[in-house]
Amino acid sequence: MSFAIDSIHAACTAQTSVATPLGALLLARTSKGLAGAWFEGQKHHPGPLDAPQRPDDPVLRAAAGLLLGYFEGKTTEFDLPLDLHGTAFQRSVWQALLRIASGETRSYGEIARELGSPQAVRAVGSAVGSNPLSVIVPCHRVIGSAGDLTGYAGGVARKRALLQLEGAFAGAVH
Repeated sequence: MSFAIDSIHAACTAQTSVATPLGALLLARTSKGLAGAWFEGQKHHPGPLDAPQRPDDPVLRAAAGLLLGYFEGKTTEFDLPLDLHGTAFQRSVWQALLRIASGETRSYGEIARELGSPQAVRAVGSAVGSNPLSVIVPCHRVIGSAGDLTGYAGGVARKRALLQLEGAFAGAVH
């Protein structure tokens, strides 16, 4: 397991699952905020968590409501307390993702340049790929420099669907 997943396992205080049009999302929180949102079967899924199932937890209930609103086209921002578990570099990349507005995309290179590390494109890609908060920290908004839909831990079909939902992508995968 990765550092982030091990850390979430250790700190998780509650979990629940929410059904979405793209499959179930496992939501996990810590005492500080939402720490995980993983599609069933996605890469880096943490597997079973020891925390109790708490669909009535205020943070998890708010996250589930915002996610359902997102999939209905009513929510574009997730105003939730987040507890990002990762290295300092990963967290800086995830913060950059949070600045990409719904309906917009950025390339891995653009994010590397924004962070002041233009040579760190692969490291940015690795951090984007290990994002533990699918949809909420919008890693799906990162595309290849030629506009192609590169990998997504939840699968390229989900990435395409999320971008189409936001009006950021109408074509086929290059």
